[in-house]
Amino acid sequence: MKSDLFASENLARAAETPGMSLQNAKSVKYNVNGEMLARQGSMVAFRGDLQFERKGQGIGSMLKRAVTGEGLALMSVRGRGEAWFAHQAGNCFIIDIEHGDALTVNGRNVLCFDPTLSYEIKMVKGAGMTGGGLFNSVFTGTGKLAVVCDGHPIIIPVTAQAPVYVDTDAVVGWSAQLETGLHRSQSVGSMIRGGSGEAVQLMLRGEGFVIVRPSEVTETAAAH
Repeated sequence: MKSDLFASENLARAAETPGMSLQNAKSVKYNVNGEMLARQGSMVAFRGDLQFERKGQGIGSMLKRAVTGEGLALMSVRGRGEAWFAHQAGNCFIIDIEHGDALTVNGRNVLCFDPTLSYEIKMVKGAGMTGGGLFNSVFTGTGKLAVVCDGHPIIIPVTAQAPVYVDTDAVVGWSAQLETGLHRSQSVGSMIRGGSGEAVQLMLRGEGFVIVRPSEVTETAAAH
């Protein structure tokens, strides 16, 4: 049987090293030897002796997800084998987090990560329920984190002299040491009369970077 479908870049290759690697721009392969963590429902294929279990996060985190619709619903993958992860054909990127690093990531953009990383769901300071009740996951420790993004991400440097304002539906993540807050770009009267729809943004101030996706479409809207 012959087809461009069977081009070498599309073929799954045997894992040469343990852990995470890019299968292609849209998927991540993880050579599991023990345990790893992934967002629920992101596994698209596996081979070997692997078990998948829902991972509890405690009552507090479950409550945050129920109230806001955000957060990070995880599953643990244990055993020996290979698993492939993807989400809605989004572009995948692997981030090496080193000792002393702290990265804040929107739960919808987390794909999978090493068990050596620690994560905590936190409310974004300065962005309470009036800003959508933003709850993001803060990753620390040492290991690899795979994130997924609609389209090609935009990485914007943030400095003390030049804060950055981002749409809350478009932000993927940012340096955890940045100061956050809400910024209103319109008057209340303008919003009531039907303004531009860009009334409130997340403000980031300090020294670091922010990752933005070139899309404001939410997953709920895309499903319809």
